Amino acid sequence: MKKFIFSSLVLMAAATAGVQAQTEVTPYTPGVTAEGITYFLPHTRLHITVTATKTTHTPGEYARFAQRYLRLADVTTAPYDEWSLTSVELTPYGVPDKTQAYTIKLKSKTSAPLVGLSRDGVLLSVNTEAPEVPELPGPSVERDKTARKFNPADYKTEEILSAGSTTKMAELTANEIYDIRENRSLLTKGQADFMPKDGEQLKLMLAKLDEQEEALLQLFKGTTSTETHVMTFSYDPAKECDRDVLFRFSRFLGPVAAGDLSGDPVYISVQDLQSLPAEMPDEDGKKKKPAEDLRYVVPGQAQVKVFTNRRTLAESTVALAQFGRVEHLGGDLFNKKYTVRVTLQPETGGIQRIDADEPQ
Repeated sequence: MKKFIFSSLVLMAAATAGVQAQTEVTPYTPGVTAEGITYFLPHTRLHITVTATKTTHTPGEYARFAQRYLRLADVTTAPYDEWSLTSVELTPYGVPDKTQAYTIKLKSKTSAPLVGLSRDGVLLSVNTEAPEVPELPGPSVERDKTARKFNPADYKTEEILSAGSTTKMAELTANEIYDIRENRSLLTKGQADFMPKDGEQLKLMLAKLDEQEEALLQLFKGTTSTETHVMTFSYDPAKECDRDVLFRFSRFLGPVAAGDLSGDPVYISVQDLQSLPAEMPDEDGKKKKPAEDLRYVVPGQAQVKVFTNRRTLAESTVALAQFGRVEHLGGDLFNKKYTVRVTLQPETGGIQRIDADEPQ
């Protein structure tokens, strides 16, 4: 964020003494240099955060023997990824509206304002500390750290390792799994040849058998690992829309571009709620003439929905600068009598807070 302080002692010293000067605000024309501060009002965009879960299925070494030796059905023999949509979040943010640029001109004897601008020139505050513009979430990948990981080769017996074929190795591994299950059953029934001395030892022995079985079963069933992917999209709700394709989502590829037909479409709709009252004309029926003072935005409300053909992923009422209108703060904001403090919303340019005090 940039801050600019203009001292009235160095501004237009040749002005006529005794004349109460006021701040002049004029529309900014590109290429014209102004003795003051040029600022932009914001245009509201949507930062869309998509969270999806990617599950990677890796087949086991003996996957093709799972049905024959262990009667395991639906065991994959080829690796593949499977995606699912977890959540969608909508976050409005402001960008400079290049069609709404203005310059604050300061004349002599004008009280010097403290003006807060964002890095891209959007007006944030006058005569007060500017609000912090929050950082938008970025893309990320987080792997599941709670899943138990084994190296099945560490649990193969000498007999399995010395087998002459993969078929024989699979058969011996299956026999080892059945032996583990039988030993566990004998322990729980109290019929094992070497019974533990106490309950804690029994618990440890059963846990070890469970670990051995799980590791050897991976040789048939394979393994699954999960990752949580956070992806972001930017969307400009410049006008109402019914079913714009925001992106597409594939069960096997995850989020893909809107033009990639490998995925099913994820739509966005924007409905203007017409929340602002009509502008009131002057008594003579004419539209009010704009005052030469500070501009701000009265944002309009829109209903935004992100959805597929089967379900709604996100729905929210959002304030949008472009669905509102530009208004003018009346009075002398920068005269010597009053100090007016104005805080504006970074996303919409609307007034967040305004107050004034009279100097002592």
